[in-house]
Amino acid sequence: MTTKTPFSVYLDPEVMEALAAYADRRGKSRSLVAEAAIASFLSPDADEQREAAIAKRLDRLDRRQTRLERDVGIGVEMIALFVRFWLSNTPPPPEAERAVLRRQGGDRYDAFIEALGRRLAKGPKVKQEIGEDFAPQEE
Repeated sequence: MTTKTPFSVYLDPEVMEALAAYADRRGKSRSLVAEAAIASFLSPDADEQREAAIAKRLDRLDRRQTRLERDVGIGVEMIALFVRFWLSNTPPPPEAERAVLRRQGGDRYDAFIEALGRRLAKGPKVKQEIGEDFAPQEE
């Protein structure tokens, strides 16, 4: 049987309460929990595990960022293509009709925003209709 060396430490009341609560929840002695915590803190494996966890999170964030950049790029291209198409194929209205069309445009815009809200609320999103493996082609 191995003998353990006694060791006394002074803990802040909050730390002691947390230690006691953790030990009670686990059904372990405070001494055993404190020993495991100290061993984990001093273990070089703990640093490697922490580093691996951080690297994994950073990798996940990088993939999300890449997807966001892709999605924003698709949105910008889509809007630019639509505007170019619209301006190329729609003649300007006669001067006499412009005031009426502006008023109607406001109403149509409000209807568009409502339809957009409904689409966003229930889906499917255009983003889901475009394949995740979409790769832009060089022109």
